[in-house]
Amino acid sequence: MTTLLDYCSLVRSKNAGPFTLTFDFMCHDQAAYDALVASGFLNRELFADLYGADPADILLVNHPLALAVKVSLPRPTVQGDLHDGDCYAGQQYAPLMDLTVSDVDEEHQA
Repeated sequence: MTTLLDYCSLVRSKNAGPFTLTFDFMCHDQAAYDALVASGFLNRELFADLYGADPADILLVNHPLALAVKVSLPRPTVQGDLHDGDCYAGQQYAPLMDLTVSDVDEEHQA
């Protein structure tokens, strides 16, 4: 069972303004980055399902020189709204941590 932490030294979520939520996935090394990207695990449909966003509104960018993947999408609730339970969006990555990464390079399991 492989998780994001097998590939990433840092997984975080944060605000990118009051209307946008962003996720950063920074990989341990080149092999981890290559395997994670090749797995297709981080995709628009995953974030659409977990966060109720339209896949067309999700931006997914691979940063090979930084060994990182960035995903941005509209916040489910505007920052500071009465119903906003995570003002800085620092806890939004949590649902991703229990998921297993499928179709991965078996050589790179921790």
